[in-house]
Amino acid sequence: MLVIIGWVLVTAAIIGGFIMAGGHVVVLWQPVEVIIIFGAATGGFLIANSPKTIKATLGAFGQAMKGSKYNKALYMETLGLLYNIFTRARKDGLMAIEADIEEPHNSEIFKAAPTVLGDHHAVEFISDYLRLMVSSTLDVHQIDNLMDIEIETHHHEGEVPITAISRFADGLPAFGIIAAVMGVVHTMESVTLPPEELGKLIAAALVGTFLGILLSYGFVGPIAGILQVKLDESTKYYQSVKVSLIAFMNGYPPQVSVEFGRKVLFSTERPDFKELEDHIKKRK
Repeated sequence: MLVIIGWVLVTAAIIGGFIMAGGHVVVLWQPVEVIIIFGAATGGFLIANSPKTIKATLGAFGQAMKGSKYNKALYMETLGLLYNIFTRARKDGLMAIEADIEEPHNSEIFKAAPTVLGDHHAVEFISDYLRLMVSSTLDVHQIDNLMDIEIETHHHEGEVPITAISRFADGLPAFGIIAAVMGVVHTMESVTLPPEELGKLIAAALVGTFLGILLSYGFVGPIAGILQVKLDESTKYYQSVKVSLIAFMNGYPPQVSVEFGRKVLFSTERPDFKELEDHIKKRK
């Protein structure tokens, strides 16, 4: 929603200012320039990226239109889920949570955290490392390192569409210049026309540069920015889960373990100690 509001403000500010200066909006409507700029940029995008990257990029545009799911409610639900798992494991032993991690969708503990349960990657991350805790001979340092590698891989994978969109945005001003140059060439070959007709041709050519810069910095470029923010939030989420799991593996009580995870979160979404404590008490 904020993306759409931003696009409307960009358009209103630029077109409104142009009108206030006495400009005629109809001059800015140059479909040929749009075809040249977007067509060439799209062609370059297809050349530069693999089918996997193209698919991820198209999906990322859809994600950019949605609000962030990484809010205080999700963090409290996740930390509450981890607290309940740790409590059962501490009370009844690690084997007591085996059924929960093997079939999380049938687990009453996971069902109490429906938002987390609806996120396949989050459930997989939590279940996989709890499974390693239960059944493997890996020590806490090895699991810690493995988590870091997976989170880093997740971050790099998320950067693929961001980089592709940034490159697409960077190319738009250049293709705008190309469209403008082609317009100037067309004007130069039409020097026999009356001055008023030449003026229209020159105006149309300059619109190419205008559109390339506007589309890049006002529309496409900001999409890469919001996707980067969402990726950072996603990475922070997994870091919080990781810190909680490692704290529990190191022998800390459930309440202290989730406190480790709480402290990792960004201050803007981090619940305070009392909020988390009250949430956990309600979910017991």
